[in-house]
Amino acid sequence: MVSIERFIQDYLTELEDENAAVFAGAGLSAPAGFVNWKALLRQLAEDIELDVEKEHDLVTLAQYHVNKHSNNRADLNQAILENFSTREARQTENHKILSRLPISTFWTTNYDTLIEDSLKRSGKAPDVKHSVKQIPLTLKGRDAIVYKMHGDVHHPADAILCRDDYERYHRNNSPFITALAGDLVSKTFLFIGFSFSDPNLDYVLSRLRLDHEHNQRKHYCLLKKESPQPDDEPGDLEYRKVKQCLFIQDLQARYNIRTVLVEEYDQITVILRTIEARYKSKTVFVSGAAHDYSPFCSEPDALHLVQAIGKQLIATQHRIVSGLGLGIGSTLIDGALQEIYHNQHRSLQDDLVIRPFPQSDDGKQLWSQYRDDMLNYAGIAMFMFGNKLSPDDGATILSGGMREEFDIAVSKGLKVLPLGFTGHMAETLWAEVESDFKNYYPNATGKFKAAFKMLGISGLKEDEYLKAIEQALGELRVM
Repeated sequence: MVSIERFIQDYLTELEDENAAVFAGAGLSAPAGFVNWKALLRQLAEDIELDVEKEHDLVTLAQYHVNKHSNNRADLNQAILENFSTREARQTENHKILSRLPISTFWTTNYDTLIEDSLKRSGKAPDVKHSVKQIPLTLKGRDAIVYKMHGDVHHPADAILCRDDYERYHRNNSPFITALAGDLVSKTFLFIGFSFSDPNLDYVLSRLRLDHEHNQRKHYCLLKKESPQPDDEPGDLEYRKVKQCLFIQDLQARYNIRTVLVEEYDQITVILRTIEARYKSKTVFVSGAAHDYSPFCSEPDALHLVQAIGKQLIATQHRIVSGLGLGIGSTLIDGALQEIYHNQHRSLQDDLVIRPFPQSDDGKQLWSQYRDDMLNYAGIAMFMFGNKLSPDDGATILSGGMREEFDIAVSKGLKVLPLGFTGHMAETLWAEVESDFKNYYPNATGKFKAAFKMLGISGLKEDEYLKAIEQALGELRVM
């Protein structure tokens, strides 16, 4: 068993290294309105005069129903269609977060389509595999693979449900077993909403244990801590706690699956939100535009600092998102590129997301949507300068685009960092944040407060500003 904080740190590392995967069970889809196995089989159990609440081997229960109807599984197929249709299902917050994270491998025993639907809503292209014939095929431009090892609601006749299906699985669906075994060796899985009672997964995990013994890759699962139930008899809770403890020990000892216990299921959402926020906190959206470089003594002085900020962001392992604002964007990117190629020797695509604004009349109509899309990549938004020439009289005015980017960033929950010392709109935004500091930064540390104050003072040395920016960003990543 590991602490929540340790799990978050480890899984973040796997996300950053693009080694993270998810195995989703029925518990992930339950809050969306989908039934669990007991609810799915309740009516079928009554049909064969059994009480589903008294049965623990639901796979065999399903087989009994098939046997009673002369090996006809039409009722099973209809139950899947009726209970796993997404017409009334709502996308859960957990699905939304997982789809936004850089996870390219999903496995599930669920029949519903919530995972692939969530990926699509996040602008990703899922390559769904629910039959053996699909495994060798590759969807062009795919962002994630979704392995539905027990089938899909739209193909209920092929779903894995009764004992016969499980007994034939290793023969009829061996490519799924091979693919899952490969992913379990090469990726770090998060098991969520999963009970570990599935015979197929147990078979794969057992094979890996025999092949790799004490060198199995580390995985994690989220489980709810045993708690009192309304119908508990004396000693029931203590018994369940002992059994859960033994189960947790078995998962780690035999399969190197480490358990993260939560008090309530809602806590899982909090954990996933924390992971997303911390992952995105390494990506900084930089908003900047300038015709007038005051309060700096000269344009070269101002641009030298902008270039230094670009270098520093890359040197401190941040990723930059920029729309190449007037006078600022190209200089910021120049500094970032120098650091990437000369010192870090890292991949350009890993460190920069550059989105120049379209300049045609039609393209300008999309600027708000364009800004919204760029800010989806980031966890922190930095603002500098923020002025332009008025198209009416040529006077220098504050940048309305920066104001819009600030408002979008706040609405999306990004942590905002205006560099007030650069003046203009950035100074206005710094003053707004400073006047309502507790609302913007409810968990601010003393170090962050000091750094933020410095970012509103004019006339300091370049090194002092760079140090304050580095300290502020470092604190924001853990606040």
